[in-house]
Amino acid sequence: MQRPTKTAIALAVGLALSACGDHSRDEDPTAVNQKPAYLGTVTSTTYDGTSDDLLTAGLGTTGLAAATPPAYNDPANPTARELRRNAIFVNYRAVLDISANSGYGSLYGPNVNAAGGVTNGSGMVAGTEYLAYADDGSGKQNVTLMVQVPNSFDPANPCIVTGTSSGSRGIYGAIGSAGEWGLKNNCAVAYADKGSGTGLYTFDDDSVNTQNGVRATRAAGGKNATFAPELTDAQRTAFAQQYPGRIAFKHAHSQQNPEKDWGKITLQAVEFAFYVLNERYGVQTNDGGRTVRFTPGNTLTIASSISNGAGSALLAAEQDTKGLIDAVAATEPQIQPNKNTGYTIRQGGANVAAQGRALLDYSSYAALYQPCIAGGAGRCASLVQKGLLNGTDLVARQNDAKARLKAYGWTADAEPLQGLHALTNVLVAVTYVNAYGKFAVTDKVCGFNWAPVDASGNPIAFTAAQKASSFATQNGIVGTPIYEDSVGGAKAYNLGVSPSSGIEDQALDGFLCLRGLATGVDPVTGNALTGDAAALSARVKAGMAEVQATGNLKGKPAIIVSGRSDALIPVNHASRAYLGLNAAVEGANSKLRYIEVTNANHFDSFTNALPSVIVPLHVYLFRALDAVYANLKNSATALPPSQLVRTTTRGDASVPITVQNVPLISAAPGINAITVSGTTVTVPD
Repeated sequence: MQRPTKTAIALAVGLALSACGDHSRDEDPTAVNQKPAYLGTVTSTTYDGTSDDLLTAGLGTTGLAAATPPAYNDPANPTARELRRNAIFVNYRAVLDISANSGYGSLYGPNVNAAGGVTNGSGMVAGTEYLAYADDGSGKQNVTLMVQVPNSFDPANPCIVTGTSSGSRGIYGAIGSAGEWGLKNNCAVAYADKGSGTGLYTFDDDSVNTQNGVRATRAAGGKNATFAPELTDAQRTAFAQQYPGRIAFKHAHSQQNPEKDWGKITLQAVEFAFYVLNERYGVQTNDGGRTVRFTPGNTLTIASSISNGAGSALLAAEQDTKGLIDAVAATEPQIQPNKNTGYTIRQGGANVAAQGRALLDYSSYAALYQPCIAGGAGRCASLVQKGLLNGTDLVARQNDAKARLKAYGWTADAEPLQGLHALTNVLVAVTYVNAYGKFAVTDKVCGFNWAPVDASGNPIAFTAAQKASSFATQNGIVGTPIYEDSVGGAKAYNLGVSPSSGIEDQALDGFLCLRGLATGVDPVTGNALTGDAAALSARVKAGMAEVQATGNLKGKPAIIVSGRSDALIPVNHASRAYLGLNAAVEGANSKLRYIEVTNANHFDSFTNALPSVIVPLHVYLFRALDAVYANLKNSATALPPSQLVRTTTRGDASVPITVQNVPLISAAPGINAITVSGTTVTVPD
């Protein structure tokens, strides 16, 4: 199907953007900028780029790499500015390896300019930051949107980059990934927390995070609360007394399944960016309004980010009906194809073991076996007892667990990292069952609640200082899963004793329950769930269906980058499967390219710790963004072909990573080409 021209699409954009065509060629003085109806109060702060800035919160390249976070003047009462500074410090470091020998300061980092050159500067970026909630007026959604406009933004060459947060992170979750690239390239950056950002609720004092991170009581926070569960005072008091120290957080407990809206939210962030830019640069009208200067027809917009944010970018591109997005550049996307048939993935001449499974399917499976691989002898023993694992000693059992994960779709390259991802998949399994099923925090699904814990695994309450700084320190999944049904009383899941076995097996009974809700099948007997369990599973599976991707990018240029060693979001279930689904849906009209990187995984933070296994994937996000931007600026500049990039690891962390370790994406990959023939994706070994 012929793709509509950008001018034609812009003509169709409604009053939310007040777009009436391509204003670079045909300014319409009657088009007045209108704030989208879903936006609440917009606040703005301007940063001078010296004492404070958009990218580093005044810390600069050196400050972001400091061994300890900046101190608060009063830890019990941090200011909004201090919370923002520390949130940027924490979030930037969470997605990047900030070790100098891993490439920070030489291949990437604030001091590395848009052309890849190393400068002596601090990397601080002057500009203005705008914040608002997207909501339906109820105050129950309160999705945080943010737009950063650098002073270097060029109205003659306008561009927007999306930075939807990775993981379950708050609004600064993509600051060091898509945000940094956008700011360095003089683009406005449109951020969103996806409705799953930091939103810690504590029962003991009935307190919440407000939009700027400052804590308040639920009553005082009102509609400015990032998240507050729907509870009466009597319900809160009863729960707090029965389960002291327990908490709730937005991603798991909002009862809205925020993932179903991640594409829409990313598009709203782009609309917010257009509104902000037109307020800044439009001509003032007689009644104090502003004319529309920037439209989808004259502004280049790239949807980007990593992990969950990358999946959001793809979903936004699929759901874009207004021509808001021109291209996509995303790394390690958590994306869930709406089918796992109709396409074929092959590696090294053989079909892969499994493809296109849903996130909760494979994460709940991993949550059974990865703790065994990580050294959990009790978990291994309990799995053997239930007939779910083989082996007479720990090593044999761990090897069988690895083999089962490989048969379920993980690559062989991911095997050295399986144990390191045990905690992450545990958190995903507990969080997403609650999110997909839209369960209330008081439902205690499969026996789990959440809380901080002491050294013995007993739930305790957050301190006042921990609550006060939670906006900056928490990653959106807060606390530790507490297994309330543990023999002997509630314990952190990793010390939980299953009632069915009497073994300290990291709460296996609870995770078998979660697995059953994800699949609708009892994982021990293989029988379909019945009764209440079946009803709960139906809720979870309905939520899983709400988040599926169609694979239709509508002919937009797009590059997906993933690490072959990803043990959290296996490439066979996400990136490779999406490429196959896209081929089945778009066929010859597709402009999707797929770059797979050897020795790269989901967490760049492992780079310095595992120098002989891991190289940073982050550098390839910027290269992908460079490639799609060049293609948008000049269609004669072709996107690189799909390919396997073969990297070289270091033997020792003392050896600096250079471009020889992480070679460029090739314009002619030859035998390393990843090919799509019909609906068959072929990846070289």
